Amino acid sequence: MRIISGTLKGKSINFIKNSTTRPLKDSVKENIFNILKHSNLIDVKVENSNILDLYSGVGSFGIESISRGAKKVTFIEQDKNAISTLRENLTKLSVVPKTAIINNKVENFFKVKTNKKFNIFFFDPPFENNDFTQILYLIKQHKVYEVPHIIIIHREKETRDKLDDLMYTVMSKQYGRSKIIFGIFK
Repeated sequence: MRIISGTLKGKSINFIKNSTTRPLKDSVKENIFNILKHSNLIDVKVENSNILDLYSGVGSFGIESISRGAKKVTFIEQDKNAISTLRENLTKLSVVPKTAIINNKVENFFKVKTNKKFNIFFFDPPFENNDFTQILYLIKQHKVYEVPHIIIIHREKETRDKLDDLMYTVMSKQYGRSKIIFGIFK
């Protein structure tokens, strides 16, 4: 797995093979960043953004964001093996100062009051996880989003999540098994 563009272009990222984490395919990741950069429908750019990478795994999306100029990325992941590999990646790439790591369940991040606000939210929950919509509700309830902001959700293409009450879908794209949903809070 490699970083596609930016200051870290071409550098490799370690990943783990297990049943609880799956890497974001480079082709899907590249399409996400192309949409962020070039779409007239999205007001948020990666450069100078604060990013919340939920269910971050080994950090592929967040690290790519740092390479492309993100101000700060907060990674949330509960799997200890994934966190260990994420820490190795951040250290190897010398980007630790631009990051925060929370080794916990995603929902626990919102149990503590935070003054942090984010421009980009990247959700990559396990495909069988349907509870992530509660996290959208908590983000909205706690108002931890900037204006403008963008929510990016990576799901299996057959999933039918009920998102209309929480967010306005700006666009949805399919890439093989993957579906990427871009949205903003209503």
